[in-house]
Amino acid sequence: MRTGRTQELSRNLYSPAMRYFLAAAEAGSIRAASRELNVASSAVNRQILWLEESLGLQLFDRVGRRLRLSQAGEVLLAHIRRTYSDFEGTVAELDALKGLRRGTVSIACVESVAEKLLPAVISSFRATYPGIHVNISVSSSQEAVRKVEAAEADVGFTFDPPETSALTTAFHQDLVIGALMAPSHPLAAVKDLSLQDCLAYPVALPAEGLSLRTRIDAVRRRIPGASRTYVEANSLRLMRALAREENVIGFQTRIGCEEDLAAGHLVFVPLSDQPLQADRLCVVTSSLRALALAPGMFFDHAVIALKEHIPSLDAKKAS
Repeated sequence: MRTGRTQELSRNLYSPAMRYFLAAAEAGSIRAASRELNVASSAVNRQILWLEESLGLQLFDRVGRRLRLSQAGEVLLAHIRRTYSDFEGTVAELDALKGLRRGTVSIACVESVAEKLLPAVISSFRATYPGIHVNISVSSSQEAVRKVEAAEADVGFTFDPPETSALTTAFHQDLVIGALMAPSHPLAAVKDLSLQDCLAYPVALPAEGLSLRTRIDAVRRRIPGASRTYVEANSLRLMRALAREENVIGFQTRIGCEEDLAAGHLVFVPLSDQPLQADRLCVVTSSLRALALAPGMFFDHAVIALKEHIPSLDAKKAS
């Protein structure tokens, strides 16, 4: 069944003779076709006669006021139906492309990704699709996952999401957790650095509930006398500021601290403790619903951009 939009476009793109023949073949009479097309019966008959004359073949056997397709008419009807079927698919693709000009993408994102990585992804995406409205919510890893599961966000950028049937992790990359500190810090030049080494100095720990804190606590519990916390915060930006200005040690991956490292304000020393070797950055979507066109295009773009950007951070390749 042709849609109204396909019918409207076909009136402009296909010759009247072909359209009138199709209507007559489907309706079984000139009069019924004229009512369907909202044109005079004589116009329909004239176009069909012209088509038969042009092809040199009789397309209908006329039985009273009824029309019965001839063998040639059957062949032509099959061709026209295939043509319209292909045309419907083309119209759908064109409509989809037009839809990208006015779609919406909702993103839930952790703070570190929102610092530099996500703005670069969004900027390159909008260079191609400037009409897309992008809605971003910055939160913890757990909240980003919740928003995707609750259909409050189309795409989530998070660390270490839970394994659940409600989520699809279509991209992941394991990133080393390191100690961030000023270049003047006593541990800045240490090559084989452990969390226990760091806890001999003032540290700024991620707040409970952050994926970083979960991994750090797994190691802290095994270190005697490591219960003391100097600073605890749910903002990685604040912890980087403390590392720059208060000579404390912060902990995170290289994601989000690119500018401080490039400017030489901070140094990043990977931690040697095994549980801190792979904080997993993931791009997640809901497994319970398909992405609409605009979010789907953004997701594809984001995955390509991440694959290009993250290796420059010397991260371990994802399996």
